[in-house]
Amino acid sequence: MFKAIVTEAVISKGYDGAPAFRFSENGDSVRFRFGKKVFDSKAENNTRWVNMAVKAFGPACERIKKMQLKEGSLVNLIGRLDEETWEDQTTRETKSKTVIILDEIEYAGGGSRTKDDQNQQSANAGSAPAPAANTAQNAPQNSSNFQGYEPFSSGSFFDEN
Repeated sequence: MFKAIVTEAVISKGYDGAPAFRFSENGDSVRFRFGKKVFDSKAENNTRWVNMAVKAFGPACERIKKMQLKEGSLVNLIGRLDEETWEDQTTRETKSKTVIILDEIEYAGGGSRTKDDQNQQSANAGSAPAPAANTAQNAPQNSSNFQGYEPFSSGSFFDEN
């Protein structure tokens, strides 16, 4: 499998007025699409949109529910590229498309900092950085306080044997 890393992608609207996220009946899987503006020297204004389908299962699906994402949300995601194939019922042709099987998702962007906050941070760039907090221990458990990061497992990746 190929690994896909996508930064600052925009959650797409659902097709023909449908919701952006399509959860399964039992809620353990979800499908959605995202768009990403990319450079293309042959396109008008040197940019075009790339759109991809995403499927999420289990913990990744629960994470999407907690994040309360909607169309237009900016996200970063990591997943595995896969290919779906099916037979078109009207033409009897075999069709396929590339999808991303989601492993991780988080909010993208700088948050709600003001320009003054950004200027202050730039001025302090030469000073020693503050120690990083352990996000696994500080991750909120209540979905109303969810900040966009919550580890999928307990412990660190590097601690495993």
